[in-house]
Amino acid sequence: VQLVESGGGLVQAGGSLRLSCVVSGASFDDIGILWYRQAPGKDREGVSCIKISDQRTYYEDYAKGRFTISSDNAKNMVYLQMNDLKPEDTAVYYCAGGSTPPSDRPRSMCPFVHFWGQGTQVTVSS
Repeated sequence: VQLVESGGGLVQAGGSLRLSCVVSGASFDDIGILWYRQAPGKDREGVSCIKISDQRTYYEDYAKGRFTISSDNAKNMVYLQMNDLKPEDTAVYYCAGGSTPPSDRPRSMCPFVHFWGQGTQVTVSS
């Protein structure tokens, strides 16, 4: 299984970026995808998840209202649209995927991580 992110870059505060994650080698409809990020000197933190089969999504509090996760099942792609970016959003963003917990579990749209990408750098200038 291979995940490849793209779409990162340098943007001014208040700007937007759309990250993409293409998945190959997995049954796309059977997985969930997680976006997470890691800033220099900080712990890794989750951003958002999507369960491909039913399109249920989850967002961390700081991402609600600014970020949108979506998928294009025909292209095996997952997107993270990021609006109103802030300098504190600066980080390497990764997509990761795997099977998902049973639907009756909390945050069941977020996968057990079995595979992940190499990351894409997002830098937000003030």
